Amino acid sequence: METVTVERVIPAPVDEVFAWLTTTTHYTCSPLVLRCRLTRHGAGAPYGVGAVRSHLWLIGWFRERITRFEPPYATEYVVERSWPPSRHELGRMTFTETDGGTHVRWTTRAEVRLPLIGAPLTRLLMRPVLTRTFGNILATAEAALTRDQSGSAVNS
Repeated sequence: METVTVERVIPAPVDEVFAWLTTTTHYTCSPLVLRCRLTRHGAGAPYGVGAVRSHLWLIGWFRERITRFEPPYATEYVVERSWPPSRHELGRMTFTETDGGTHVRWTTRAEVRLPLIGAPLTRLLMRPVLTRTFGNILATAEAALTRDQSGSAVNS
């Protein structure tokens, strides 16, 4: 089992950063994400507890269920099904207000579920690919949420 954590300070208000990153259909603005769908609404909010989302990324397919939703400070999820097959213990995003905007910490704990080669494949391939993908999504969020000097939105 490997833990991947990616962090970034996004110069935007915490409520905007939380809203953008928990609405996973935005992830398709990243070149590494092909499709994201909300397949079942959660309790009290579309991406609230119980929501189910389906993601097709360049690295695979994932069906996730939201297990915690505390706007604008935290959300957690678990991957229920995936290809390639994986075992997933934790998916968490936390959002903390800072002087420079919002500090985002995205953590997942998972492993590829294949006999004999799962652990090395997780360490050597899955870990760096997830780190890059999460980092790219956070960079895409920053670009979408920040404004250039003329005041127009970047990548809106």
